[in-house]
Amino acid sequence: MSGPSTYNPSTGIEKWLDERLPIIRLGYDSFVDFPTPRNLNYWWTFGGILAIFLMIQIVSGIVLAMHYVAHEDYAFESVQRITRDVPFGWLIQSMHANGASFFFVAVYLHMFRGLYYGSYKAPREILWILGVVIYLLMMATGFMGYVLPWGQMSYWGAMVITNLIGALPFVGEAIREWLWGGFSVGQATLNRFFSLHYLLPFVIAAVVGLHIWALHVPGNGNPVGLEVKSKKDTLPFHPYYTVKDGFAIIVYLMIFAVFVFFMPNVLGHADNFIPADPLVTPAHIVPEWYYLPFYAILRAIDFGIGPIDAKLGGVLAMFGAIGILFVLPWLDTSKVRSMRYRPLTRWFFIFFVVAALGLGWCGAKNPDDFVLGIEGFKFIYLAKFLTAYYFGYFIVILPVLGIIEKPKERPASIEAAVLGTDKA
Repeated sequence: MSGPSTYNPSTGIEKWLDERLPIIRLGYDSFVDFPTPRNLNYWWTFGGILAIFLMIQIVSGIVLAMHYVAHEDYAFESVQRITRDVPFGWLIQSMHANGASFFFVAVYLHMFRGLYYGSYKAPREILWILGVVIYLLMMATGFMGYVLPWGQMSYWGAMVITNLIGALPFVGEAIREWLWGGFSVGQATLNRFFSLHYLLPFVIAAVVGLHIWALHVPGNGNPVGLEVKSKKDTLPFHPYYTVKDGFAIIVYLMIFAVFVFFMPNVLGHADNFIPADPLVTPAHIVPEWYYLPFYAILRAIDFGIGPIDAKLGGVLAMFGAIGILFVLPWLDTSKVRSMRYRPLTRWFFIFFVVAALGLGWCGAKNPDDFVLGIEGFKFIYLAKFLTAYYFGYFIVILPVLGIIEKPKERPASIEAAVLGTDKA
């Protein structure tokens, strides 16, 4: 917790403004003098990276919207015109398209860090839930943005996903028709997706503000999972973490620049360079890479149970894979936050990360293909096993291990953990 403000206005203008709108005080207390645990490692830099990439996506998106034509006859051509004829359009388009992928890379690493170090545990439940809300908004924004180029994969991806939403009982048909703006994917659909894709990033920015607010109430978590006990446990955010985060952001932007300038289309799908054709279905419809694990979960449920058929079961499993994150703070029964001191749980977490990556691999493959050429071992079977482990990790493994596992001895304080002076 930050405690009382230490900001002292040094000029007449600052004093005048501070009495009327203390915005400088807010920035100083939040990003300069904010007491931060002194043991944060580079896994804590992805929050800053995500803030930078959110700004990149919003600014580049606004510029692209000035030239994009949301019409089914001209959308594809307008994207080509942006990259070829608009001054620096190729750069803005490449930054926006690849920025989405780098945004998701950072958010996945940010989430895995939270899972490993127990950042979802009390008193940070609201912080975690707001993070999951941001992730859901990112998923929706990314999907709608993928549709806008109006290529083959864009069109058929919209057709498949919106049809799946129609499988939801009671409200599915109404939601699907509202998204379509009629009875099929077409001009009205493109208008809706363009409007929502433009709007949602600003909603994300608002929720990010709440996320930062929720962070500043209990303060940052840390690798040892201990709360701050004294000033010796903390350092001011500036200059220590501004320099550290700044270095990580520069390195991440350098990798991003390699893709923007030298491999602008490597993360896209070749079929999306073909104009949308409702009469020609692609041989293999796949979403963007950051949706592949959930696409694999969707396809893994190919059986029905009672009134729930295979289609509805797949949709429920796909949404449930994200929904279960909302209740994670109450599923993990251990009183120890960090997996540094939970050796058995750490192994199951490593298997969970492997399972998540494996689901992404399965989502990119034809479910009837054989894994590594092994006869009889299809990708659909591997996806079923990994899906079972994904849900089992949250529903069974974490609750049980929290009860039976004996954690390792922890340091007495964050300062002791840094200096290695004593144990609790």
